[in-house]
Amino acid sequence: MKAVTWQGQEDVRVEEVPDPRIEQPNDAIVRVTSSGLCGSDLHLYQTLKPFMGKGDILGHEPMGVVEEVGPEATGLSVGDRVVLPFQISCGSCWMCTQGLQTQCETTQVREHGTGAALFGYSKLYGQVPGGQAELLRVPQAQYMPIKVPDGPPDERFLYLSDVLPTSWQAVAYADVPPGGTLLVLGLGPIGDMSSRIAQHLGHRVIGVDLVPDRLARAQANGVETIDLSQVDDVGEEVRSLTEGRGADAVIDAVGMDAHGSPTAAAGQRLFGVLPKRFSAAIMERAGTDRMAAIYTAIDAVRRGGTISLSGVYGGQSDPMPMLTLFDKQIQLRMGQANVKRWVDDLMPLVLDDADPLGTESFATHHVSLDDAPTAYETFAKKQDGAVKVVFKPGQRAPLTAVS
Repeated sequence: MKAVTWQGQEDVRVEEVPDPRIEQPNDAIVRVTSSGLCGSDLHLYQTLKPFMGKGDILGHEPMGVVEEVGPEATGLSVGDRVVLPFQISCGSCWMCTQGLQTQCETTQVREHGTGAALFGYSKLYGQVPGGQAELLRVPQAQYMPIKVPDGPPDERFLYLSDVLPTSWQAVAYADVPPGGTLLVLGLGPIGDMSSRIAQHLGHRVIGVDLVPDRLARAQANGVETIDLSQVDDVGEEVRSLTEGRGADAVIDAVGMDAHGSPTAAAGQRLFGVLPKRFSAAIMERAGTDRMAAIYTAIDAVRRGGTISLSGVYGGQSDPMPMLTLFDKQIQLRMGQANVKRWVDDLMPLVLDDADPLGTESFATHHVSLDDAPTAYETFAKKQDGAVKVVFKPGQRAPLTAVS
């Protein structure tokens, strides 16, 4: 089969690789019909080289049709149309029963002290082959797949794999009070969808970005926006819009890839050129992130407010302003989304033919697997209006923006 493989920093290629096969009785094989390109994939593309291996298959936002079912993958049949959560969870361990599927005790990667294994996401999370491919082996298939009906296009359901539950959890963790204001830092896929969900729930939303296309897209959906390139102090700008207090809650949808922080950026580049046996050990113990987004969140949130982190951070020695956090009585909530915890909340919205969250038009680009190298570069450089890229395995179409 064809698959998108990691070959080095900012080097992905489409290769012919062996077809996956049933390895455990509760496995299934899914023919992938759509697979998203996520901002988190750019961490592998640009930053997390020490934890990657040449030939690793990327991608953690797939959906498709079941082609083969192991004898213990109960409740699943060949021909079922399914979405696959990005994390691999069993559904029966203590953590899963608490709605913490991202901490699944059956699939935790204990070698690295991390949570549940993830599709297509480095040695830190199990080095499980990902879904930017024509076929995908699905472990824990007795629980993992989310069945969806035939009929509507893939894009109606695809984002149940990651974007929708990650954004829903971000808003839930933000705990915006009735009539309150939510500040969203970063209007990429997660920030954009978080804004839509928050508005659907009746909150006032202010979004911050510096990419004109992303700002315009949010404005078209009724979001108040702040152009980061046009203001000297985001916190002051937010306070001027909120009676001098600041936002009731902030979602940091940027994470470690924030602009600024040249020292941390230089450190990340250094880790990328060191031999892996050195750089991996340093990053696990003393890595630092570019912290501009979280510092902005701490400044812009009101006293007694909440910061919800959905942007990924990977540093182990990041400096945090504990005096300010304590003095302002700020609550911090964070973590990978527990996908299946939120499916019941989200399913009525994606089944609604009115498409209240705009999932069918959410993708800006539809891409064949053959065009993966160009798609990654375009997305990483924020060119051509690329906010959300969806791969269509089996198609031979060139990279095209959605009109």
